[in-house]
Amino acid sequence: MANGHFFCQWKRFHMKKFEKIFDSCYNKIENRKAKDVKKGMTKKKEKKKRKVDTKVRTANLLLLFTFFLFAVFLYRAGFLALSDEIDGRDLKKFASSRTTAHDAILAKRGTIYDVNGEALAQNVYSYTLIAYLAESRGKKNYVIDKEMTAEKLSTVIDLDKNQILSYLNRKNSNGESPYQVEFGSKGKGLTELTKEKIVALNLPGIDFIETQKRYYPKGDFLSYTLGYAKLNEEGKIIGELGIESLFNNELTGRDGYREYQKDLRGYKIVNTQEQIQEAVDGNDIYLTIDSNVQFFIEQALENAKENYSFDQLNIVVADAKTGKILGLSSSTSFDPNLRNLSSYLDPNISVAIEPGSTMKIFSYMAAMEAGKYNGEETFKSGTYTTTDGTEIGDWKREGWGYITYDRGFALSSNIGVVNLIDKYMNREILKDYYKRLGFGSKTGIELSQEVSGKLNFKYETEVLNAGFGQGIMTTSLQNIQALTSIANDGILLKPYIVDRIVDNDGNVIMQNTREELGRVASKQTTDKMKELMEQVVLDGTGSSYYMDGYNIIAKTGTAQISSENGTGYLKGENDVIRGFAGMFPKEDPQVIIYANLKRPNPNTPNALVSVVKEVVENVSKYYNIYNGPEEASVVTHHEVGNYINQSVEKVRTALQINGLNVIVIGDGDRVVSQVPNEKVTLSKGSKVYLITNGVCYTLPNFAGWSKKDVKTYLDLIQVPYTLEGNGYLVGQSLSEGTVVNSETSIHLIFQPKYNE
Repeated sequence: MANGHFFCQWKRFHMKKFEKIFDSCYNKIENRKAKDVKKGMTKKKEKKKRKVDTKVRTANLLLLFTFFLFAVFLYRAGFLALSDEIDGRDLKKFASSRTTAHDAILAKRGTIYDVNGEALAQNVYSYTLIAYLAESRGKKNYVIDKEMTAEKLSTVIDLDKNQILSYLNRKNSNGESPYQVEFGSKGKGLTELTKEKIVALNLPGIDFIETQKRYYPKGDFLSYTLGYAKLNEEGKIIGELGIESLFNNELTGRDGYREYQKDLRGYKIVNTQEQIQEAVDGNDIYLTIDSNVQFFIEQALENAKENYSFDQLNIVVADAKTGKILGLSSSTSFDPNLRNLSSYLDPNISVAIEPGSTMKIFSYMAAMEAGKYNGEETFKSGTYTTTDGTEIGDWKREGWGYITYDRGFALSSNIGVVNLIDKYMNREILKDYYKRLGFGSKTGIELSQEVSGKLNFKYETEVLNAGFGQGIMTTSLQNIQALTSIANDGILLKPYIVDRIVDNDGNVIMQNTREELGRVASKQTTDKMKELMEQVVLDGTGSSYYMDGYNIIAKTGTAQISSENGTGYLKGENDVIRGFAGMFPKEDPQVIIYANLKRPNPNTPNALVSVVKEVVENVSKYYNIYNGPEEASVVTHHEVGNYINQSVEKVRTALQINGLNVIVIGDGDRVVSQVPNEKVTLSKGSKVYLITNGVCYTLPNFAGWSKKDVKTYLDLIQVPYTLEGNGYLVGQSLSEGTVVNSETSIHLIFQPKYNE
């Protein structure tokens, strides 16, 4: 504003001077004209004088116009010299942008770990090979000997010498070598190992462009919980599902930058200063998940898929004393590296189902807390007719005659619950108690897309049906939360899955601990429920879950599947959802399990039993809470040790003696990694993968391998693959002994094996 005022004053001053000059010239002409007239000049002289006057006037006008143009030029030049902005453009920024480069320094995304510090989601780097061809870079900084460079590079990357030379000999439109070149698709996506091999060649002018990507080292493992993250158009990794999405801000960090002076081609001018703002890496997240427990769950699910037929199987395992989620999975999983999703909804978090008779646990608790329960009182089982004429029946239509309420629980009698509600409770009492346990509301666990379920029952039949888990909707996590009250003498705990968040300096900035939501039952009530749930396993509908020495207590359930239009239930033989809600050991529960199975094949009904028992067996022994015969444990199981840095042959021999199937990966002589980790208890015949310090990978004979085992092997050696079908391998596109790497692709075909 000050500059503008100055120029306005300057312009007025000079224009006044030009006006005075003009007036002076004009007055002189007029005075001269007047004198000539007075002297009585002749007409000839007057005409001649007029011509002279015209020339003088024209000259004066030209002079005046020249002065004006000069003044405008001076004004504009001064304005440009003193002004910071012209036509809305910042001149300093414009000039700086022409000579200053601003390169982003991307922050490293935080790693997601399990509770023991094993990486589940991490950043890895891939590399693009480039060659500098400009001699201006200096003798050691550009490719001098192209023949030698091409020959040596051809021994490392999948291009022959002539193909590499074709890139190195490229010319611009002006016939000069370009500043730098890349090597097409074969020179991109190089691994750290390949990069190190090229660096070892010590070739002048050879360099790399580094690219980050998100990598999930265990592949199809805890996939819905982790979710996935991927590069966006700006080259930043952004979370789009699961923990990766919900904690995207915490994981992302803050990018930095590097500013420096550049030449006309955009390259840094040698010996010029640069300004660097370092990036701040993202925070690391430690989950409550124990990878060993998760491995037990995933393994049991895979075994079920290979041996049984069903639509969907979900399972959650939690620490009974804290609410920590130790593991959870679903049969509809995916590989976050491939993002081969069939659905974006986690069945344990984002899908609510009718729970069926497992809900009787909480209906019985409601009666006890209302002070109306007498377990020795009897009722007539079989059927019950409501006031509007609706008939409700037991799963055994004829019932068991007159039985006690205690016995009714073990036999999963619907009519037992109906009578408790009709005689001793009402809609308000039942719904209020369900809500106190957390049903109808989100648990608030640190997972995205959690749903709240539904508790919409109003009329008599709806209330009675709700008592045995029909007409209401619950999630796996809600059931886990409600079950914590039984394991903790009536105190309800909030389930959680994030243990802690740690910044890049190692400081714990968030630590989760046991969170009590309040007392929802007396110890007398929970002690009674433990007794009733024990009878279910010892001599009731859950007797198939009995395992000597494990002290499981549980409640089983079966719910019908509602039709898509909501007008009733499907009538097919397998249109049901089987449920299991249990914990162990009875006297002081340490572990809670909730599982459900949708549409089991009527010919293979034991899928849920098989999965639960396998998980209970492995988890119990892993946490050393097994109380059965020691002989059985020694004969059929072996605990995996830590084999890192040990001799491959020594470890292989020891494991084979203990009845385990050892799979050696690579041609090295020392173990650098292993799957599973130490302290995992495996049954005889289970596979143990030993990754060696060798880098030559050959395919084994996969015949008879399960889909899970094949995927584990291929994920460990990072070989791309496509899978067709489920069950056990029946065909593969590459034969045994084929040398493979990250550029190789293999197709495998599987078929199920059902137990009739």
